[in-house]
Amino acid sequence: MGTRVVTTIGRLAAGVAIAFSASISFAAQPALTEQMEFFEQRVRPLLVEHCYPCHAGNKRQGGLSLEYRSGWQTGGDRGPAILADRPEDSPLLRAVRYQDDYPQMPPDGKLSAEQIAVLEQWVRMGAPDPRDGEAIEAAPGPSGTLWVLEPLPDVTPPQVDNAEWPLGDIDRFVLARLEQKGWQPSPDVDRGAWLRRVTFDLTGLPPTMAEVDAFLGDASEEAFARVVDRLLSSREYGERWARPWLDLVGYADQIGSANNVPAEQAWRYRDYVIRALNAEKPFDQFIREQLAGDLLTSSSIEERQDQIIATGFLVLGNVNIVESDKLVMRMDLVDHQIEKVGKAFLGMSLQCARCHDHKFDPIILQDYYGLAGIFASTESTRKVDRGVWSTVTLVTLPETLAEFTTREAALSAHDREVEEIRQEQALSARRIDEIDRLLETAEQGISNGESATLANASSPEDDRSPAELKQERADLAAKVAACNQRLWHKDYIRPSAPATFAVKEGAEIGNSRICLRGNPHAPGDVVPRGFIRAMARGTGPKIPADQSGRQQLADWLTGPASHVVSRVTVNRLWQKLFGRGIVDSVDYFGARSEPPSHPELLDFLARQFISQGWSQKQLLRELVLSRTYRQQSTATTAASTMLAADPDNRLLWRMSPRRLEAEMIRDALLASSGLLRCSAGGPALAPEFMENVGELDPKSVNPISFSLQRFRDDAPRVRTIYLPVVRSSEQRGPADILNFFDFPQPAQYTGGRPTTAVASQALFLINGPLLQQAAKSLTETLLADSSLEDEEARLHALYRRVLNRPCTPEELSNARAFLGASAPAAPENGSAGADASRHDSWQQLAHALLASNEFLFRL
Repeated sequence: MGTRVVTTIGRLAAGVAIAFSASISFAAQPALTEQMEFFEQRVRPLLVEHCYPCHAGNKRQGGLSLEYRSGWQTGGDRGPAILADRPEDSPLLRAVRYQDDYPQMPPDGKLSAEQIAVLEQWVRMGAPDPRDGEAIEAAPGPSGTLWVLEPLPDVTPPQVDNAEWPLGDIDRFVLARLEQKGWQPSPDVDRGAWLRRVTFDLTGLPPTMAEVDAFLGDASEEAFARVVDRLLSSREYGERWARPWLDLVGYADQIGSANNVPAEQAWRYRDYVIRALNAEKPFDQFIREQLAGDLLTSSSIEERQDQIIATGFLVLGNVNIVESDKLVMRMDLVDHQIEKVGKAFLGMSLQCARCHDHKFDPIILQDYYGLAGIFASTESTRKVDRGVWSTVTLVTLPETLAEFTTREAALSAHDREVEEIRQEQALSARRIDEIDRLLETAEQGISNGESATLANASSPEDDRSPAELKQERADLAAKVAACNQRLWHKDYIRPSAPATFAVKEGAEIGNSRICLRGNPHAPGDVVPRGFIRAMARGTGPKIPADQSGRQQLADWLTGPASHVVSRVTVNRLWQKLFGRGIVDSVDYFGARSEPPSHPELLDFLARQFISQGWSQKQLLRELVLSRTYRQQSTATTAASTMLAADPDNRLLWRMSPRRLEAEMIRDALLASSGLLRCSAGGPALAPEFMENVGELDPKSVNPISFSLQRFRDDAPRVRTIYLPVVRSSEQRGPADILNFFDFPQPAQYTGGRPTTAVASQALFLINGPLLQQAAKSLTETLLADSSLEDEEARLHALYRRVLNRPCTPEELSNARAFLGASAPAAPENGSAGADASRHDSWQQLAHALLASNEFLFRL
């Protein structure tokens, strides 16, 4: 038995390894976006403040310039400042560490341990540095400016030779490019594979067997549209498409990335995004609510709740709230808000302009501080009464009558529990007083009778020595302390009026001063609040003196700057469906980005997106119903020329195969095995369990912390989007799969994800409890299904549940051979042993399929 299991596990490991070696050819190289963001956010400001005074411009002490990449590569008197082959020996690091006989830099005082750690991390990752030292020529538009800044032209779809292939205008743009090269598009994928593709793309889940049967049983062309409309109207659609937006927001159930401070109300923003997407909220309204929802009018309590919750966009990020220098903390938060707006809506990184005019893009220092005045005039955090920390602003939400009634009932039950704890505490405290009196009497000898009682009394309640009484007192004191903890915890989770992380107009509204070299303690000239001038024609809406300008910023983004916003948004949606954007760098539309592969198509879709009411669902519907989307992903022999000339599929001559994203893999495993359960959303952190909550002493100078020690009972079975997300450590518990499959670091704001293929992924699929649990559940379901009459029917059902298709004759033969080889000739324990062996063989086969390349990829 043991040899058979080892052999089978070996086969499983080999199968998973083969699957992953095959997938490597599909995997994109890890993007440098996060590394460049790390440089811009953490390294460049440090260099500007502490190194540029002696190593930039005309000042090059020791012959070293740190102003450009070529400066530290060439180095000074001691050679290159950074050594790629020996990063720990890099002169830059030895200097800032005040190490050995190296000059101590900076000379006026050693950097903090945190600042040194930033430089060490940068050097170890290969010192990514975009500062080339000379400007790259921007891709010009018709007027000679950066193409993304040009107004949207009225584009007419091109004429094509093969007029029968296109199903719509999108296909004409794609086919025209292919015909220019003398190429042809790939054949259509089979209908079953298309259904699996579109179901994953629109809902993040695989189709059910019933859905596959219904679609394959309808041979009409209209069947495709019916499927798409059904998927777009499902709740699962919002759950799937909320995740890319939360990536851009840097969403987590934690405030900042230090101290494990819980963001107890972050879930309200997550659920708002899901609701907004399912309700087909126009994207321009989605923008307005997130920037200025608190300033908008509403027609119902529910709408008002959503408007306030939406502004959590501005504060749910890697915000540092534990900082004694409140001026620095405030400016860093403003910097985060500016960067998030730039990345999410404009496809631009704006942080560079905190210290200087952008090196390559048309963003100047005054533009940055024009935006800074808007967010500095917005209340996002508030100082607490103790310690050096602040808290993100909490805004009380209006309640419906039903919500108020439910909360009052919960509050009554909560107060009864609190009273029981207080009575228990009071009883223990009274007994402590009695013991103290007895011990004091014994020690002072005041009453011989009581002393004799302590020594000789036969009553069970009193017949204890002083040592025994002291032990009882210690136990009671511990009980009182535990009651204190329980009471503090009860106060922490007391049902109260609903509140959310949000922003509101600041108490002081005004313009911002330039921070020289990004330092808020070095103020420069005052800059009027405003917008990025190069992004749109004209100056934009006027900001009243008594308003922050957030509402005017939202109007500017959806009005004068809408041509930029729509291009960026359309490109991100395209990238999620086709594997890469029309502009490859989905988060960067600047002068250093690659030009669009199909510029006219991007402009056509961006203009249509606006004219159709900023409807994401309508745009997605057109994309997935296109013939371009319907192409097969396999490169045929006839396509060898195209594969050699365009291996990255920039011209869309086929569909690009993609591995499922981390959360899709987990959700698909649960769905295929019958373990997935629906969720209505709600809090993610489970603060009702005391072990999840840290310091609760109301006199503590530290913020409350959390530790994910216990999850709710349903957590292993709900969709991944409803699980807690943290920044300060790896994801834990049911979400641990996210650590292996390129889930983005929520400290960043990103619209794209790299796809890596590493050994730890295969090991997770072989040994991870999630795969084992899914395989076990799937096996039990199949073996208990009396409608499956024989082994062949059961094997077809297994393949249909996992891969959404029946098994081929060859697969059927191989599976039977595997099951036969796995069964012992003379099982131990008779029929019971045979049943266990049969179950084990089927479970291993199910495990192998769930870990297979075909399951993990959307082809």
